[in-house]
Amino acid sequence: MNATVPTIAALYAALLGMLGAALTINVIVNRVRAKVEIADGGVAALAQAIRAHANFAEQAPIALILIVLAEVLGTRPLIVHVFGIVLVLARLASAIGLNRTLKQSPPRQLGASGTILVLIAASLAILLALAGIR
Repeated sequence: MNATVPTIAALYAALLGMLGAALTINVIVNRVRAKVEIADGGVAALAQAIRAHANFAEQAPIALILIVLAEVLGTRPLIVHVFGIVLVLARLASAIGLNRTLKQSPPRQLGASGTILVLIAASLAILLALAGIR
């Protein structure tokens, strides 16, 4: 196995980084607007912003790590792009859904489903690559 620079995954890492920054800014803006320094102060919009940011922080890193490993281990570039595109769209859908409501919604369900799909598919790609199957 020859390790290479995971340039495809780097593209999606950059896009996810921008989304993470936007979610952080959203929390800050909501905190300033609500004049709440810690927790959510019972302000629904702030609670939603915090949850959207936390959900991103919980899900995006492990999925991105799996995509990087899949690429480095030789998964076909088209497949790595599919993983990245699905992950970015899923995390965006989840962020939109969580910023609208903390209840179940189609964007949240799409985001969760897409992220889980990437976690499973990238994990399988890694296992296949480790077994010599690309």
